[in-house]
Amino acid sequence: MTADYLVIGSGVAGLTFAVKIAEKFPTRQIVIVTKANEDESNTKYAQGGVAVVLNKEEDSFKKHIKDTLIAGDGLCDEGVVKMVIKEGPDRLEELLLWGANFDVNDAGKFDLGKEGGHSEYRIVHHKDITGFEIERALLAKAHQLSNITILSHHFAIDLVTNHHIKNANPEELICYGAYIFNQKQEEIFTIKANNTLLASGGIGRVYGHTTNPVVATGDGIAMAYRAKARIKDMEFVQFHPTALYDHNEGSAFLISEAVRGFGAYLRNENGHRFMPDYDDRAELASRDIVSQCIDNELKKSGDTHVYLDCTHLDMDEFIRHFPNIYDKCLDYHIDIKTDWIPVVPASHYLCGGVTVDKVGKTTIDNLYACGECTRTGLHGANRLASNSLLEALVYAHNIYKHLADSDNVSCKVAIPDWNDEGTISPKEHVLIQHNLKQVQAIMRDYVGIVRSNKRLKRAVKRLDVIYNEVEDLYKESKVSTPLCELRNMINVSHLIIWQSLERKENKGGYYNIDNL
Repeated sequence: MTADYLVIGSGVAGLTFAVKIAEKFPTRQIVIVTKANEDESNTKYAQGGVAVVLNKEEDSFKKHIKDTLIAGDGLCDEGVVKMVIKEGPDRLEELLLWGANFDVNDAGKFDLGKEGGHSEYRIVHHKDITGFEIERALLAKAHQLSNITILSHHFAIDLVTNHHIKNANPEELICYGAYIFNQKQEEIFTIKANNTLLASGGIGRVYGHTTNPVVATGDGIAMAYRAKARIKDMEFVQFHPTALYDHNEGSAFLISEAVRGFGAYLRNENGHRFMPDYDDRAELASRDIVSQCIDNELKKSGDTHVYLDCTHLDMDEFIRHFPNIYDKCLDYHIDIKTDWIPVVPASHYLCGGVTVDKVGKTTIDNLYACGECTRTGLHGANRLASNSLLEALVYAHNIYKHLADSDNVSCKVAIPDWNDEGTISPKEHVLIQHNLKQVQAIMRDYVGIVRSNKRLKRAVKRLDVIYNEVEDLYKESKVSTPLCELRNMINVSHLIIWQSLERKENKGGYYNIDNL
C-alpha cells in the first residue's frame, strides 16, 4: 500500500492528527493501523480527564504551569510546558465541535475536577470514563472522512528506513513507512508513506500489573529504537497509586486519582490514615510521592495492599461522579458505602520515550511521534495528572500544522518485500508465554517503584539471557503478534534499566536507594 500519511495507533494522538490532516487535504490518503479493535487504546481507559485552564477568575495559565513544573521536579522543558498549557482551551474547543461531551454543573458550566498535584479545579471530564468518550467522538469523526482508512488487527512490525534500502547512505536516517502484519490473514505487507506518525501508546504490560490494556507493549518505542531514533527518560515510569487490588495478574482496574480529589482517605491494614505522616498535601500529593509512601507502608507491614476509604463521602454525589468505579467495586463484592477499597500501585504511564521537538519531529526524517510513546519535555520526571490527554491533543495539532505547511514529497525509493524465507511457524507457544512472565517478574521485582543498583544490574543479567533466547526464536520463526510484542517488551525493558542505571540522582518518579 501507499499513503501520504501512515499513522500507527488509533488513540487520541493518532486520531486527532488523522482527522485534522484529512479535513485539510481531502485528496490525500491517510492510513491508520492498529493491532486490535480500532477503539482499543490507552485513551479508552483514561478515567480522569483533560487538564485545562477555563476558570480565569480562580485559575490561570501561570498556576497550571507552576503545578506542572513542580510535578516534573526540575526536568521539564519550561518552553514546552507553557506552549502546551496555553493551547489547552483551543484544543478542548475542537473536541467539543467534534461532538465530545463533558460534564456540566447545575449552572451549565463545566463541572471541573481536582486531582493530585493540581492547585485548582481544572479537570474537564465525562463521568469517570473521559477517555472512552473522547475516543468515541474522534472515531465517529474519522468515519465521516472518506480519505481515512483504518486497518484494525494490523500489527506494525518494524519501520522501514534507509537501512532496508539497497545502496542507501547508511549515515542518513529516513523513514519510508512500515512493515505491517495482517493478523487475520497472517500476511506481511509494506505500507510506503511520505510521512509516518508513531502514536502507539504506552508500555504498561512490561510490568504485568498495570492499569493499561493488554495492547500497551511499547511497540512504537521499540520500533523507533531499532531504527536508531533517540530515546530518552525511560527511567521515569509512573505508577498509579490506587489500582484495585486483584490476586490475578494482568490489567488492573484504575481507581481514579479524582476519587482522592473528591476526598477519599488512604489507610493501612490497621486503619491508620498514613499520608499526612509523609506529606502536608496528604492524599493530594503527586503520584510519585503517594506511590512511594504506599510502597513504604507495604514494605514495613508485609501486606499486599492498602485501602482507599470513601465511606465518609456524600455517596449520592460519589455515584454521580464515579458510576463506573462504583459498579466495578460491586462486581468485586465491595460496597464502598461501608467497605474500604483494597488498592496497590500499578504501572500506569511512561514519562519518557521517543524524543521529539515542538512539532513532533523525531531524530529520523519523515518520522513523527505523538502521545505516550514520546518524550516531549512536558512531564519531566513525573507527569501531572490529566496532562497526558492534553499533551496528545496539542502535539497532534502541532504535527498537523507543520505537515500542512510542508511540501508533501512522494516516497520514490523501492522498498524490498519482507523476507521470511527459511522460517517456520513456532510449534510451542509456551516458550513465548514463559519468557513473557519472566520479563514481567524481573521488571516488577527489580525495576519497580523503589530501585537499587544491585537489583538493576541483576535485572540486566537475567534479561540478557531471555533476549538472546527470544532473538534466536525470532530469526527462525514466522512472525506472530505475541512473539513481536515480547521482543518489543524486552527492548523497552532494557531501555528502562539502562537509563535507570545512568541516572545518578532521584527525581520525580525515579527513586534509587543508592542515590541518597
